[in-house]
Amino acid sequence: MNMAEDAVSNNETTSERRPAPAGDRRPSGDGERRPAGDGDRRPARRPRVVRRRKFCKFCADTSMQIDHKNPDLLKQFITERYKILPSRVTGTCAKHQRAVTTAIKRARDLALLPFTPLHHD
Repeated sequence: MNMAEDAVSNNETTSERRPAPAGDRRPSGDGERRPAGDGDRRPARRPRVVRRRKFCKFCADTSMQIDHKNPDLLKQFITERYKILPSRVTGTCAKHQRAVTTAIKRARDLALLPFTPLHHD
């Protein structure tokens, strides 16, 4: 036997003893199959939530004016901790978001809106 034939026969013997890759193995057990529908293989799909597109209240209703003297209107744009809500939450456009922010800050300075929950009357 020459060296090449010896290498071929050596490869044959090692591949015969090598175990199958992990993906090819079957689960061990009594050989019984589980009935169909026993156990969930995939998680259930969540129903799709169709969200309505946000729109700027002030662009939709032009009669609505942003005024620092109207705290009831401005309260819609602040959280319970009195932080100004971002436009991605409220849906206001950039132009009106800047006006709302300015109005809230003016109302705070004039004590029409509190700065924090501790300042609430």
